[in-house]
Amino acid sequence: MSKKNYLTSKYIIFFLFVIVCLTWGTTWIGIKFAVETVNPLLAAGLRFIIAFPFLLLITFISKSPILFPRKSWPFFILLTLFYFTIPYYLISFGEQYVSSGLTSLLFSSMPIFSIIFSKIFLKDKIYLNQVIGITLGFLCLIYILISEGLVISYTDFLGVASILLAAIMHGFLYVYSKKAGDGINVFTFNTLPIGVAGVLLCLLSFVFEKNQLHAISLNSWLALIYLGVVASVGGFIAYFYLLKRMSPVILSFIFIIFPVVAIFISAIYENKPISTHFIISTFIMLCGFAITKLPTNLRKNH
Repeated sequence: MSKKNYLTSKYIIFFLFVIVCLTWGTTWIGIKFAVETVNPLLAAGLRFIIAFPFLLLITFISKSPILFPRKSWPFFILLTLFYFTIPYYLISFGEQYVSSGLTSLLFSSMPIFSIIFSKIFLKDKIYLNQVIGITLGFLCLIYILISEGLVISYTDFLGVASILLAAIMHGFLYVYSKKAGDGINVFTFNTLPIGVAGVLLCLLSFVFEKNQLHAISLNSWLALIYLGVVASVGGFIAYFYLLKRMSPVILSFIFIIFPVVAIFISAIYENKPISTHFIISTFIMLCGFAITKLPTNLRKNH
């Protein structure tokens, strides 16, 4: 590769990294806008219904299979239910009671749960820096929740619990898919599960929620389109492009950066100043999570 092409490739990678951070950072405010006039089951379902045709088109263009291999059908069901259907409903439900910035902070704990599940199911070794990082991160998270008054109100606590449960499910599926999803094309992995999850969520919504489609605001529709097209499709494509060209360790720092973006945007949207103790606690928490991401070979050498 020529020096010019090499630099161009580096600029593209950097640009896409920034795009993913911004996209994932703005997803949370998009959900907040969506659930203002849309019930949580329907909001999660419509997001996927909007995303599905675009993913289906990309899958056809890339000549990837739509269906999972027959032996992987149980994994397909597990993925559809516990990675897409239930967690995204829980996030939409939780954002009715929790700010978008704090929601992103709660969900950024997902890689920590994946480390824990890796130890339980894959028997991976947990290093000292991971124990320190996890402990530090969760202590700061508990302090933030207490200082923000989110363990006093029942509904607020229920919102926090819902978002953390979604993060736990994603952490588990991330680990489980390392073996069960091995060899499955990345577009196959996402396309049909998103489509089925979208239909299932919408059906559940019409059974359990009282929907008034005429009452959905323009802001909510725009948010759903943004979540479906930009966040679910654009962010997904950019992320997996980077996954093939960047170190997974460096790429995982997206989970450290996007909460910062989300908190900043949330503060602007809610016209609420960010307190100094919240900034300090968030910084320490994210630093704790960052410590867990040190490369394995670096840990072994120390």
